[in-house]
Amino acid sequence: MRAQTVDIRESTGRILCCTIFRHGGRKLLAKGHILNEDDVRLLETEGLGQVWVTELEDGEIGEDEAVQQAAAETGCGCLENRLVAGGRANILATEDCCVLVDDDLLKQINCISSIVIATVPNFSYAPSGQRIATIKSTPFAVPQSQLEAVISILKERGPILQARPIRSPQVAVLFTDPVHGDRARQLFESIMRQRLEQFGLAASFSLACTEEEAAVARNLQHLLKANPTVIFVASTTAPAGPDDVIGRAMARIGCHLERFLAPVEPGNLFLMGYKEEVPIISAPGCFRSTRPNVVDLVLPPVLARYRVSGWEVACLGHGGLLG
Repeated sequence: MRAQTVDIRESTGRILCCTIFRHGGRKLLAKGHILNEDDVRLLETEGLGQVWVTELEDGEIGEDEAVQQAAAETGCGCLENRLVAGGRANILATEDCCVLVDDDLLKQINCISSIVIATVPNFSYAPSGQRIATIKSTPFAVPQSQLEAVISILKERGPILQARPIRSPQVAVLFTDPVHGDRARQLFESIMRQRLEQFGLAASFSLACTEEEAAVARNLQHLLKANPTVIFVASTTAPAGPDDVIGRAMARIGCHLERFLAPVEPGNLFLMGYKEEVPIISAPGCFRSTRPNVVDLVLPPVLARYRVSGWEVACLGHGGLLG
C-alpha cells in the first residue's frame, strides 16, 4: 500500500488517507472512504484539485473486509457483529449473558500485527445490546498472509469469546448460623436481594437452619430437589477449611469439592463444590455488604450455567484485589 497525492480526476476507486472537511468544519468524506465518481464530482465542486489517497496492492485486503472476516471467527453464542467506520468491527450481546474469554488465545492473536482484538474481562456480565469486543485493523489494508494466519488460528483454537446467555436462572440461598438460622437471614437477606437485583433476579428458594452438619446437609438436599441453578450458603461464621461444618455437610450429600480459597480480596475463604451439575458456594463475609467481592466475580458464569473450575477460580488472582 502506497500513499500519494493525485489529481482529483484520477482518484476514483482509491482510498482516502485523511478526512476531508467542508469550509466551516463539517465532515465531507471520512478517512478510509473509497472514492467513486460521485465523490470526485463533489470534491471538484468544493474546489479541490488534488487529494491524498492510497490503493490496495497485490497481497493486501481492505480494512473493512479484514475485520469482518476476523469478527466472524472471534466469538460465538448470543452475539452479533457490526461493522463501524475506520476498519473496526464491534461485537454486541443480543441477550443478557456472561462473556467467557480465552485469555491465552486473545494474547496470541494480539501478537500478530495488523489485527487487534479488545474484549471485556472474562466472566463479565453483559446486558443485551452491550458491546463486548472490538476488532481493529491497521489503517486501510491488512497483508493477506497475516489475516490468513489470524483466521487459521481462530478456526483451529477459537473462538476467543463466548456470549453465554443467562436465561431464567433459579437461585437458592441457605442461611446458617451456629445459634439460629433466622439470625443469618435477618443479617444477609437484604444484601443478597440487592446483589441479585443487578441481574433482574430474586432468590427463587431460601431456607435457614442452625449451622450443624446434619441440619445443613438436610437443608441442602431440600434445596437441591427444586433443581436450582446455584445454591449460596450465607453463613455468619468463617470456616478454616473444607473440614469445617459447611464443607462436611457438602461432602455428606455427595458433593465434589472443586475449590477452597480464592485469590480474591474480599472473599478469599471461598468454598465451591458441585452436586452433579449444581454449584454450591460458601463465601463467608461476602453477604454482609454490597461491595464487590468474589461472589460478584462468579455470579455471571454460574447464572449462565457454566461450570466454573478450580483452575478458573485460581486465575482470578490477576485483578482479584477488589478493595
